[in-house]
Amino acid sequence: MAQINEISSLRMQDPAVARATRPRRFKYVNPSFYLFALLLVGYGLIVQFSATSADADYSFARQLSGVAVGMVLFVLITRIDYHVLSGYTTLFLIINVVLLLSPHLPGIGVEVNGGRSWINVGTQIQPGEFAKITMVLLAASVMARYGGRLTDLREYLKALGIMAVPFICVMTQPDLGTGLVYLVIAAFALIIGGADWRFMVGTVLAVVALCAAILIIDPIADQIAGHDVLLKDYQKSRLMVFSDSTYDTSGDGYNSQQAKIAIGSGGLLGKGFMQATQSSMGFLPEAPTDFVFCILAEEFGFVGALVLLAFYIGLIVTSVRVARGASDLFGTIIVICIVGMWLFQILENIGMDCGLMPITGIPLPFISYGSSFMVVNFVMLGLINSVWVHSGR
Repeated sequence: MAQINEISSLRMQDPAVARATRPRRFKYVNPSFYLFALLLVGYGLIVQFSATSADADYSFARQLSGVAVGMVLFVLITRIDYHVLSGYTTLFLIINVVLLLSPHLPGIGVEVNGGRSWINVGTQIQPGEFAKITMVLLAASVMARYGGRLTDLREYLKALGIMAVPFICVMTQPDLGTGLVYLVIAAFALIIGGADWRFMVGTVLAVVALCAAILIIDPIADQIAGHDVLLKDYQKSRLMVFSDSTYDTSGDGYNSQQAKIAIGSGGLLGKGFMQATQSSMGFLPEAPTDFVFCILAEEFGFVGALVLLAFYIGLIVTSVRVARGASDLFGTIIVICIVGMWLFQILENIGMDCGLMPITGIPLPFISYGSSFMVVNFVMLGLINSVWVHSGR
C-alpha cells in the first residue's frame, strides 16, 4: 500500500510577527533605542565640553540645561498617546505660523547676522527649531488622512499647499537651512503617505525649474532694483565657495578651508581630547555649532568619526523598526519624518564640513551646540518612543 505523506496542519508564525507581538519586559523602555540615544547624547556632551571650553561665547552649562529639560519632556511625551494628536491639523498649522512669524514682532524679535530667526523672552530662543516638531505632526496628520494612497491631483495640491506654509513663513526671516529641513520632512511624509509618484516627480521638476529661474533672474533683478532682491550676498558667496573650493580662501571661503584642515589634521586616531588646535586657537569660527564635526574629527580622528556614524546608524535602524511596528499610518509617518530629518541634517552638516555640500548652517543632531536644538531632539525622541509604547503590542 502506498504510504500517504503526513501533512501538518500547524503553520509556523512569521518570525517578524512573533517579535512584534512578543510581550515586553518594560512598558516604556525600548532598550536598543534608549542605548543609541544615550550614546549620542553622551558623545555630544564630551565634544561640547571641549568645544565650549575654548570659546567664551558658549556655555557648557547651558548645553547641560538643554539636556535636562529635554529629558523631562522626553518622559512626558512618551506617556502621551500619540493617536490623540492626529486630529489637530489646523492647530499644528496655526502654531507653525505663529512660531515662524514671531521673530518679526517688535520688542521680542532679534536680528542676528542679518536674519530675524530669534526671539528674546528673557532668554534667546529660535522658534524655527521648535516649529520642526509641529511640522512633523502637521505633515503626518495631513498625509495620514489619505490612508496610504493619494492619487487625486486636487487633494495632492491641497496637501502640498498646507505643508508648504511653514517653508514660506520661515523664508521671511530668511532661514534657508531650516526651510530645507521643512521641505525634507514634507517629502518623506508624501512618500510614506502614498502620494502618486508622478505628482512627486512633477513637484521636484517644478522646484528645480524655480531654482534655475531664481539664479537667472537674480542678477537682473538686483541690477534693476539697486540692491539684493532674491538672493543675499552671503548666499551667493556660499554658492561660489561650494562650486570652487579655492574661491576667496581668506574671505568667504575661509570657514570651509579651515574646516577641511581641521578634519584632515585629526588623522586616524586624532590629536586627543581637548587638543583641537583649529578651534582653540580661533582658526575655526562657530566651531561648537556649525563646525562641531570638525572638532570631533580633529580630536578623535577618523575612528572617532566612524564611531559617531555607527551611533547614528544604530538610532536610525531602531527608529525604523518602531515605524514598521506602528499601529497606524499616522505613527509610521511621524517616525519616518523624524528619521528623514535627522538623515538630512547629518548628511548636510558633515558634507558641508568636508566641502561636499554648501554651507547652510544646519546643525548636527545631538552634537551641535544649542539648548533649544537639544530640547527639540529630545522631543523627537519622545514622539518616536510614544509610537513604540502606544502601538498596542
